[in-house]
Amino acid sequence: MSLAPPPPVSTNPVFRLVDDLRREVRAGDFPPGHKRFSVARTKRFAQYPLPLLLDMYERYGPVFTLRVFHGNVVFMLGPEANHYVTVSHADNFRWREGHMGELIPLLGDGLLTIDGDFHRRSRKAMLPVFHRERIAKSAETIFEEARVAVDDLPGSGRFDLYHWTRRLALRIAMRALFGLDPDRAGRGFDAARAFEDALAFYSRDYFLQIARGPGSPWRRMHKARAALDRLILEEIARRRTTGERGDDLLSLLLDTRDDDGHALDDAHVRDEVMTLLFAGHDTTTSTVSFLFHELSHNPDVRERLEEELDAAGALGAEHLDGSALPYLEMTIDETLRKYPPAWIGPRRSVHSFTFAGVQVPGDAFVNYCSWASHHLPHVFADPAAFRPERFEPEARAKLPKGAYVPFGGGSRTCIGMRFGQAEVRAIAALLARRLRLAVPADYRLRIRQMPTIGPRDGLPVDVTRRERTTAPARAAA
Repeated sequence: MSLAPPPPVSTNPVFRLVDDLRREVRAGDFPPGHKRFSVARTKRFAQYPLPLLLDMYERYGPVFTLRVFHGNVVFMLGPEANHYVTVSHADNFRWREGHMGELIPLLGDGLLTIDGDFHRRSRKAMLPVFHRERIAKSAETIFEEARVAVDDLPGSGRFDLYHWTRRLALRIAMRALFGLDPDRAGRGFDAARAFEDALAFYSRDYFLQIARGPGSPWRRMHKARAALDRLILEEIARRRTTGERGDDLLSLLLDTRDDDGHALDDAHVRDEVMTLLFAGHDTTTSTVSFLFHELSHNPDVRERLEEELDAAGALGAEHLDGSALPYLEMTIDETLRKYPPAWIGPRRSVHSFTFAGVQVPGDAFVNYCSWASHHLPHVFADPAAFRPERFEPEARAKLPKGAYVPFGGGSRTCIGMRFGQAEVRAIAALLARRLRLAVPADYRLRIRQMPTIGPRDGLPVDVTRRERTTAPARAAA
């Protein structure tokens, strides 16, 4: 069987709206909830959905309906719901026909936007790059890029940690995953800026997203995509022509063959590259930013982390293993609990089903939400508090199945999870070891949540060089 992509999905907003309404009428009855159109509710969901979802959970339980703009969406919250959707009954839910399909105009047919056999075979082809042994080989590159970037920061002043981390994470991904020299690729092209311009489309109001005229967010997104495509496709063409290969994902994709012996076409390779660049650098950026926001507001946690880092001696790539710095690992886990970047898992049901005594129709939008599930007080006591101790080994072992799902679950668990964790460890350890970053007193965190959650206004931090550091960070070999 040839590894051929699925049929294209329409991006016409009018066609999609009409199709959604038609399928909703055919679906029949939806679970209890707020099923009438409401501009105020839609706006509230778009601006900050967490309180709304938690309130609905209190009123209706783990399964409820919420009409967001034109369509009813079924939400399933809690550990059991997460496990049901991602693991035990995952085959009854499609990604491509859910709201994840809205990423297709930017990402194409990569792992985030495909289903079924095409997804299984594509993922299988890419898994070797993300094996633990391969991540260990990438550790030197990750640590080297992070060390150089931290070394370049001044010992005082203010900078935007969110945008600084975005650029660093993209450099790491370009080198470690795709074998591209970020200082030479694109002849001065600012890939990080292009990604920001492209992703900005998904944080705009819905009415602006459906506009298609000159100067619209849609046009700006496609302009940024075209610039990124030139960078990726030129590298694909160069490697096909020269035969150059390396120990990276791009080389693996170029040499992958389907069951009939055919190579992946350029469009398929491009889509997987774009998907992993997006997923990797965007989630790392958000996690590092939220971590230091919490450290700034929790000095006891920050001090304990600094003590662990000081006691570790000279930091090196070997510290990118999760067991090397256990308290750092706990602070990262707690950050991912409070702020899971992939905060929602949008699906469309295939067949009707019953969960927690509630009937859900087939062909309906069904979402699980890690962000809301991670804030249920009967699962995580005092969920608004930042408590890394929740993830001490004994406490973590007591968590129910499906309680903690920052990377999804089952066959759709983030393929780059280990790589992303290594990035966050390197950046966080080097920053916290050398500098103390304080969020300004007048800064108020506002969260944007499309397509991943992150600080809406960036994260400005005031820098103080730490004097307690007893040994300089060791350069990567």
